[in-house]
Amino acid sequence: MSAVRRALPEDAAEVLRLRQVMIDSLSSGGGSGGGSADWHAESLPTLRRRLSEPDGGFAAFVVDHPERAGALAALVAGTIEYRIGRAGDPHGAVGYVFSVATDPDARRRGYARACMDELLAWFRARGVARIQLTASADAAPLYASLGFRPKPDPLMELLM
Repeated sequence: MSAVRRALPEDAAEVLRLRQVMIDSLSSGGGSGGGSADWHAESLPTLRRRLSEPDGGFAAFVVDHPERAGALAALVAGTIEYRIGRAGDPHGAVGYVFSVATDPDARRRGYARACMDELLAWFRARGVARIQLTASADAAPLYASLGFRPKPDPLMELLM
């Protein structure tokens, strides 16, 4: 399997492409409804800037596509948010996982799991004690195997 690595600013266009793959898979009609090129172009500078901040509260981990040079096979992104502390989490650092996507022709190879492992390690290294995500029915088994548990709403959480 290809190695997981932290996404770089030059990966931004591919990160947006995989984000669109995820969005399209969640939409009822299977498509984005148009306008994707507009938001991609507008998002690109901000994403490049965020990917260039190694110590910021945002990270994306990717796997290069093994059959297509310059393309990504998988993506996982996450952020760290501050929420006022509470019992069991006095520092209030909460991780949120989003944009988990695998290129359709690179699925079932363990790429999403490998990227999730790297993102979880990134959260741990930054003292995050609680990680949340919203899971699709197709992705829920992967997250459950990583220790996430359903909550009363679609949000799942991993206590570390």
